[in-house]
Amino acid sequence: MKSVRNLNGMATGIVAIGLIAVNFTAWHYSGLGAGWSLAAFVCGVIGAVVVSLFSWQYLLLSRRISSIVKCLKEGKKTHLKPTGTGMVDELDEAIDSRFNGNASYIEELEKQIQESEVKIQILRRQKKNTEAIIYSIRDAVIVIDEFDKLLMANEAAGDIFGFEFKNSQHKPIAELISSGKNNSGEKEFVNLVHQSSKGKVRHTRREIDFIKSGEPRTYDCIVSSVHDQAEQVSGVVAVLHDITREKEIAQMKNDFVSHVSHELKTPLSSITAYSEMLMDGEAEDAKTRKEFYSVIQNQAKRLNRLIEDILNISRIESGLVKVEKEPVSVTILIEEQLQMIKGYAEEKGIEVIGQKPIIFDQVYIDRDMISQVIVNLLSNAVKYTPSKGSIKIATEVDEITSSVRVRVTDTGVGIPENEVDHVFDKFYRVKANEGQAKGTGLGLNLVKQIVEKIHNGRVFVTSKPGVGSTFGFELPLATEKVGQTV
Repeated sequence: MKSVRNLNGMATGIVAIGLIAVNFTAWHYSGLGAGWSLAAFVCGVIGAVVVSLFSWQYLLLSRRISSIVKCLKEGKKTHLKPTGTGMVDELDEAIDSRFNGNASYIEELEKQIQESEVKIQILRRQKKNTEAIIYSIRDAVIVIDEFDKLLMANEAAGDIFGFEFKNSQHKPIAELISSGKNNSGEKEFVNLVHQSSKGKVRHTRREIDFIKSGEPRTYDCIVSSVHDQAEQVSGVVAVLHDITREKEIAQMKNDFVSHVSHELKTPLSSITAYSEMLMDGEAEDAKTRKEFYSVIQNQAKRLNRLIEDILNISRIESGLVKVEKEPVSVTILIEEQLQMIKGYAEEKGIEVIGQKPIIFDQVYIDRDMISQVIVNLLSNAVKYTPSKGSIKIATEVDEITSSVRVRVTDTGVGIPENEVDHVFDKFYRVKANEGQAKGTGLGLNLVKQIVEKIHNGRVFVTSKPGVGSTFGFELPLATEKVGQTV
């Protein structure tokens, strides 16, 4: 624009000089006579006109340039009409051709810039979505670059290794998860990630034990290296899935099969041995044969009880058991079972103490199942109580919680403190009391399943070695007078 203003000033100056030249010529030749004066004037006018024409073309050219510069600033194409002036039109055509070519190029660049901005926005959105997915995953996820520095991690990973992602990004992974407590699991994980980042291991899967909240936890670690188009390692992704519970369940299944096999084998061995002796004629007199028959019968009953307990527990856990509930008085139900157990208790010289009737202690229960619960608790109390001991059963109604609580207290051998929490587990038998009585370790587990899973109640136990134990259960009071079938 400065050059255009200079051009306009130059044209104006040339016109002024031409007019001065005309006036000076007329004055200078005025003394030579009218002819010379007229000739001088005409020459001056012609010179002024010529100078003015050139000045006009320069003025027009300056305006053209101003218009082109304005279009250039606004990013528009030039659309200049011909002026009929050769020099201006030729210059217009050259500038217009060059400028319009540049304008098309600029438009193409602008389109590419807009497309790039759209792609960048899409990539940013995809990145946010990816981060949101990773942060919402319950499994621990860790992403590192080719230099073993942290790029991304979710909250689950921070919980395992004890770091916060916001304050840990771009830090070496070995520095972040090194606890300084000689944790072999952390060292193994760091080595696994390092091997993947160096391209030594592309995909690997390994079970690693970590210490979380002071307790050992087992994780299924899947580590994969990420490669670029040149097949160079550009990062590593690690996913850690907590399989502690799965391993515990698998171990429980193995233990269950082992216990069942053992419990089935014992009575079957006895039945097989005594039946073979009978077949071989080793029982020559009636008394011996009767003893053999008794052993076979008792072992067969034991085997049948074991199978029934296993089937009942399996039906309850799978939800296939048929439950018929009706309003029943707990006191009346207890009295019925006491009559069955008193004979067994009297044989061992054990006193059984009942309770006074309660006005209202009705509950909605499956009568047969709760009867089995009461019988199991009473029979266990008799089994583990020595001669001249006592067993007391009591019922209590809690109106605040609208529940009935039943307690069976004995003066038996008791249970060590470290084993009390396990007495309701499948096949669990207190090691210190194994010599006191025989059993399968399924009775108390069946009690727990019936009370808690089917009747929404609660089982409990307190015990002290050498003093005795109290086993009990709690059921909600009946609030309706209608029975139901589940």
